[in-house]
Parts: sequence; C-alpha cells; structure tokens
Amino acid sequence: MSGPPEGVDTSGSSSPPSQGYVDPDFPNPGGDWDVPVIIYGYTPSFVLAVLAAVLFFISFCIHLFQTLRYRTWWFATVTISLVFEVAGYIARCLSAEKDPYHLLYFIIQYFFIVTAPVFLAAGIYAVLSVLMNRIGRQYSPIAPKLVLAIFITSDVVATVTQIAGASLIGVKQSKREDPTTANNILLGGLAYQVFAMGVFCILAGIFLFRARHELKARRLIAFTSAFVAATLLVYLRTCFRLAETAEGLGGNLYSHEVYFGVLEFAPIVLAVYLFNGFHPGRCIGGKRLASNPDAEK
Repeated sequence: MSGPPEGVDTSGSSSPPSQGYVDPDFPNPGGDWDVPVIIYGYTPSFVLAVLAAVLFFISFCIHLFQTLRYRTWWFATVTISLVFEVAGYIARCLSAEKDPYHLLYFIIQYFFIVTAPVFLAAGIYAVLSVLMNRIGRQYSPIAPKLVLAIFITSDVVATVTQIAGASLIGVKQSKREDPTTANNILLGGLAYQVFAMGVFCILAGIFLFRARHELKARRLIAFTSAFVAATLLVYLRTCFRLAETAEGLGGNLYSHEVYFGVLEFAPIVLAVYLFNGFHPGRCIGGKRLASNPDAEK
C-alpha cells in the first residue's frame, strides 16, 4: 500500500500543518539540498525569471554609465541593488529550470531579491536628502542628514529580520515542522519596514508640498513626479510583501506567482527605469542647481 502524498500531514496534530506544494509534473530529485515541498508555493516561471534578469541587467548597465558620467556616487546604491536583482533572478532561473525543491536556490534568490530594494530605497532616501540641501532646508520637517541615518538604519534592521525569518521558514519546512514562528519573525520585519517607509513618504510629501513653488521655478516638477512615482512603487512592493506574509504560507498571495510578478517584480523594474529616465545626476546634479545662487540655502 502506498503512503500519503508528499506534503500532506497525517499526524493528527492540532498545530498548523506543515504541508506545502509539490509539483506533480516535476518529481523531487531527492538531492542533498532538496526539501520535501516547493517552498515558493508554486514552481517558479523560467520565462519570468529570465525576463527579470535581462531587464535588470540592462538597467544596471545604464545606471553604471550614468553614475560614472554624472559622478553621483551618493546614488550608486541603486547600481548595487541591480546587481542583487540580477543575482537573485539568476538563482530563481536555476530553481525554475533545474530544481524548484532545492533549498539553497530558494535562499539565495530570496536573499538577493528581498535585499535589493533596500539599496534602491537608500538611493531614494539620498535623493530626498540632496533635494532638501539644495532646494532649501527650511522646507524640510527634519534635517537632511537625519533622513539618511534614520531610514537606512530602519531598512537594515527590517531586512536582517526578514532574512532571518525566511531562512527559518526554509529550515522548518525542510524538516516538516510548523513554520508559524518563523513566519511571524518575517512578518515583524516587514511590518516595521512598511511603517518606517510610510513615515518617510509622509516626510517627503511635506517637503515637496512646502517646496512646490521652488521646484516649479527650477523646472524640477517632472523629476520630482518621477521620484514620487518610484518611491510609491517601492512602497507598494513592500506592502505586498507584508500582505503576503500576513496571509500565511499557502495563502493566495503566497501560492500564486502572478502576484509576485505584478507586485514584486513589476514595481521594482518600473522604479529603476524611472530613475534611468530621470537620473538625479542629470536632473539635480551640481551644474543644474549650482547656477541658482539660492541653491544651497
């Protein structure tokens, strides 16, 4: 008589089940790094992973050129974020094509894809700090240096917590143990990140509203519109991650890749290309604002 299907808990325990997704069309290779279930909740799409890797690599090349051309070293974190995105989606390609049960592939892709937006957010924080310094500190609710110190620190703390939680989820599922505690750790990191970035959006909104006439006078409305759009896209992605984790493993958001594609991949790729089109080095670089005698007030 055959045993129970892979991923089905027959122990009768009252604790939440540790069941997961098993692809009937992709047998588990049973290698050293293979776990009983596919932690993604689905078999990742190879096409999506390749598309993402290619688009992020193209944006990386453009951002690297722009960083060198405009010497905007303070915005170089975006280039780093794109290196992470490419690495993450390459690992996801390996999961999709070679072995979706492979725990190491999952951890690598998760680490890089989750960490990459932190460097992108750091670039966003730097843009606001530079705008506050160059447009006028009197429009800002807090000192420009505090923007970087507070929000970069918050993102680091939140991301370390998320990675720890995600790693524990992988370990728990590999042992067919209840991953609820690990998921709660991940949830806590995401909740803090959503809160911190929400505060940043409020501060940025206050500054841009107060400085709206100055921004219009310097013909920076198009750039600030792109900056706001990119910021909200990154925030949307963070809110999605929070909702996905709050719903729990096996939830609708977690177990359908379409949500990952629309609410993780798409917002970040749009944000980085917005900054390609409206690069801070070209729009608010030294030459653009130094011509105004009030630029450093």
